[in-house]
Order: sequence, then C-alpha cells, then structure tokens
Amino acid sequence: MKLIGLLGGMSWESTALYYSAMNEEVKRQLGGLHSARILLHSVDFHDIEKRQHSGDWQGTAGILTDAAAGLKAAGADFLVIATNTMHKVADEIESGSGLPVLHIADPTGEALTRDRIKTVGLLGTRFTMEEHFYTGRLEKKFGLEVVLPDEKARTAIHRVIYEELCLGTVTDDARALFANVIDDLQAVGSQAVILGCTEITMAVDETNSALPVYDTTALHAVAAVERALQ
Repeated sequence: MKLIGLLGGMSWESTALYYSAMNEEVKRQLGGLHSARILLHSVDFHDIEKRQHSGDWQGTAGILTDAAAGLKAAGADFLVIATNTMHKVADEIESGSGLPVLHIADPTGEALTRDRIKTVGLLGTRFTMEEHFYTGRLEKKFGLEVVLPDEKARTAIHRVIYEELCLGTVTDDARALFANVIDDLQAVGSQAVILGCTEITMAVDETNSALPVYDTTALHAVAAVERALQ
C-alpha cells in the first residue's frame, strides 16, 4: 500500500472527514484490521485564510509547497490536498514539492461522466465557484456544463463556509440555504449538484437535496485509497 501524503487543516473539520473516509474505504476493500497508510501535515488555516482573502495566492502556495515537500521527504508517494479551494495553486504545489497531486475535481468529473450527467450545479467558496481553475477543469476535461448559484446565493454560501462550517457549526438556517439554492439550480436545468467545498458535506446530503449529490470529499478520499492500493 502506497503512503498517502495528506495536506490538511483547511479546515481541520473536513480533514477529519478525509481521515475517516480513507480508513473506512481501506477497511471495505481489504477487511480485517487493515487501515490506510496516511502521512498528514495539518496547516494553521488562519494563515491560509488571511492570504486567500487578501489575494496573496503566491503566499498560500509557498506555505503548502513547503508542507508538501516535508511530506515527500518523509516518504509520501503522492499528495492529496484536502480542500477544493487550494487546488487553485495545485500546479505550483506539485511542481514545487515534487509530489504528484491527485486533483480533487477529477474523481467527481469521472463519477458524473460515468452517471451520464451533463449539466451540474456547483457549490463552494466564491474562489471555487467563480474562478476558472475549477469550473474550467470540469468543462474542458469532462465536457460538463457547470451552473452556478446567483450572486446573492454565492455571497451567502461563502459566508456560511468561512463563518460557520469551518468552525464546526452547522445550523438549520445553513441547511435551508443550501436546500433552497439546490432547488434553484434544479429549476435552471442542473441534473446534479457538486459539493465543491469539503465542509459543505457537513450540511448537505441526499436527505435535504432535491438533486443527486456528488460529495468531493468522499469521492476524493476513495480515489486516494484506490491509488494507494494500485
């Protein structure tokens, strides 16, 4: 089994979900007392978040590249960046650290293609929803039509992610917000919805979504285990 380099802490709540999901998948595939071989570097999210919102993406790349280089030096075989948003600098992290990155959008794109979904709604931070690094990969590599919530909804979702979910707080209002946004995405033709922020899975699942849910956290974790077991 290959050693998974897990770059986490963005936020730690969703990184804990990754750790659990990877071990559950190894147990499912191998049984017995098998568990995942994971090397985790959990960063201080405060430092990352401040740079995100000030536009210092080069600074975030530097922090994460240094962390990833440490994972490589400790023996990791490949890198899992446990956040959608920071895949904005995935190429820089990969080239700077020398560790191949398992891109978070790819397992989701593959699952949507397998299920013959053509038009999909995307929920995430404003960075993930509005910038080309994520939607562009889904469109170019998988031929998907990506539908975004309107401006008001994007602002509300971004606030809930950073001010509530990243702090481990899940409210009924947040659940209602996501359910209403998903209803709107369905109304304009979305066949499914991507939970394109690793924390959103804390507030949305099949029970409160009018559309089929594609959870990037779960799909990414399973893909990491599959790669580790190859």
